[in-house]
Amino acid sequence: MPSIYFIDVTNRDGEQTARICLSKLQKTVINWMLDQMGVYQSEMGFPLIPHERNYINANVALTRENLDNGALIKRLQLSGWTRAVASDVQQSLAYTDLEHYQVSISTSEQMLRWKFRNRFTREDIINMMVEAVAAAKEGGAITVGTNAEDASRSDIDFLIEFAQAGKEAGADRFRYCDTLGYEDPIRIAERVGTIAREVQMPIEMHCHNDLGLAVANSVAGAIACCEAGQDGFINTTINGVGERAGNADLVSCVLALKYSATWGKTGFLTETIDLEKAWQISNYVSGAFGLPIPISQPGVGANAFAHESGIHADGALKDRSNYELYDFTELGRGEDQQVPTGRVITAGAQGGTSGLEHVYSQMDLAFRSEEHAQQTLGLVQLANLHNQAPLTQEELWLIYHYPEQVRQILTVTM
Repeated sequence: MPSIYFIDVTNRDGEQTARICLSKLQKTVINWMLDQMGVYQSEMGFPLIPHERNYINANVALTRENLDNGALIKRLQLSGWTRAVASDVQQSLAYTDLEHYQVSISTSEQMLRWKFRNRFTREDIINMMVEAVAAAKEGGAITVGTNAEDASRSDIDFLIEFAQAGKEAGADRFRYCDTLGYEDPIRIAERVGTIAREVQMPIEMHCHNDLGLAVANSVAGAIACCEAGQDGFINTTINGVGERAGNADLVSCVLALKYSATWGKTGFLTETIDLEKAWQISNYVSGAFGLPIPISQPGVGANAFAHESGIHADGALKDRSNYELYDFTELGRGEDQQVPTGRVITAGAQGGTSGLEHVYSQMDLAFRSEEHAQQTLGLVQLANLHNQAPLTQEELWLIYHYPEQVRQILTVTM
């Protein structure tokens, strides 16, 4: 039976959000957490951009078992985004070790006329995409996805032609991009189902939230794809972060596929997503971006399991199913969070080895030698400068166990 898989784009599309950014170390921790959660793939960045390359190659290295501490990232595929331009793909392959790619180009009449200024015809668009796919496959890419930017405002027959040409060139998936959040669940299900039946290839949903429909559109499209006999893929971000009004939120999409009245009974969600990791990753991304989790965010918001009304409180206390669709423990919630009110020793750019030794001792980690302490301190100082924020336990743990890869991640070149 066809299945639904998740490709998280927090480290690419999410980081394109205006006014915010992530350090390379934070992006690495997000990939690590996505792997622990059981997500299929992370679209981790732009391999053509020089300052991304060390981070990309270090993360690919972290997937390999021959490291001293074994692979950090054990299941998650790492992919990169490029324009559907063969030379861009070739340069990306030359400078990074990525094996999975998304090649993207606009397909709507709006974009052809007002973005490209009529410099390209539909035939040109298909030819550029085909050449990019061929360049990726010839260069050793394992999988390639073809992205139709502004697919929701593109002619359906042209999308079928575009997807078919990509398939014949060796593409593994077609990405249906609702770039402006224009779709609704009924229409996207009909259009994606048609493309899946006509082309017979897996389709990705890439939905923006301009109308508040990103989650509903993503799930509806993926299910329609599965009903047409093809695997469906959903692009998500943590906490729904993304350009303008954001992208489809990962946790919300998983919850919809597990608990909604109709979609929750389809059985297409066979990928093992560990929702108990939701609370941890949502809070980490919130801190990394400096964006509070909305109070009403499904599953992880402060009010997701809060009750004040007398009737609701009474009902929830008698049986949580009276007023809660799913249990908070399923999201990894329930433990009290303690904040120290006495002495606090922090690890940062101005710290020394004594303070750092204390911090690591609280994590049951000890330095092997003075040299090891000095090397770790140097990386902690640099990481704090990169993050411009106190380091988390996850970041400190990563620095301790994978210093060579962290050093590469923190080395940004142009």
